[in-house]
Amino acid sequence: MKSYELSISSMRGKCTPEEWQRRVDLAACYRLIALYGMSDMIANHISANVPGENDVYLINAYGMLYEEITASSLIKVDVNGNVLAGPDFGDLNYGINRAGLVIHSAIHQARPDAQCVIHTHSWASMAISTLECGLLPLTQTAMRFLKIGYHDYMGVVLNDDEKESLIKDLGTNEALILRNHGALVTGRSIGEAFNWMHRLELSCVSQLAAMACNSPLRQVSPAVQEETWNNYQPGTRRPYGQMEWAALLRKLDRLDPGYRS
Repeated sequence: MKSYELSISSMRGKCTPEEWQRRVDLAACYRLIALYGMSDMIANHISANVPGENDVYLINAYGMLYEEITASSLIKVDVNGNVLAGPDFGDLNYGINRAGLVIHSAIHQARPDAQCVIHTHSWASMAISTLECGLLPLTQTAMRFLKIGYHDYMGVVLNDDEKESLIKDLGTNEALILRNHGALVTGRSIGEAFNWMHRLELSCVSQLAAMACNSPLRQVSPAVQEETWNNYQPGTRRPYGQMEWAALLRKLDRLDPGYRS
């Protein structure tokens, strides 16, 4: 009888201290995405580059829930899709989602500044992705995404031919709405990427709530929108996630420190 139990041995002694720390932080990000209601069972993916190794990143095994991801369960892969390191999943024999390889390899190769890439199918981002108007700058939180990119739906992302248009639509932005699909963000750290996704989710939810009231929406002048957007840019303020990340890790450690294994 096939076993459905996971018994994953530690990868800590099989990688550098820097890679292990990146694994711990990435596992934490998976747990937080689940905790804040943005996961889609075993679908979607979050990746992070490996310190000191060009075009190499960590990503989840296809088959695990976000709430059970650990530092040792992550798979190390290069931008060509070659698996460089990963645990033994036994009879389950988990691999990597093909769409995850296409999306994340494209971005990590084209955007070295993108240390972390998060893709979600949350109900709010999927709803916004179907609206012709897209994400509107209705709130202070949403105005940080004033210049968000949009990528037209071309089917399930399984073809390498889509990489070029995906990168073009993302540009130098930190966030992208995948039309009729979901959302994607990048970050110069894992903490920053989670911060962007959390704020993008709040922006989507608040817009949908406001639109559901069937009342005229209060507009903000383009000049104020631009000024607000500029206040959230890297050259204007401290990087996102630096203050929040330590607190979020403490929260996870109180709930279940198993992500560190």
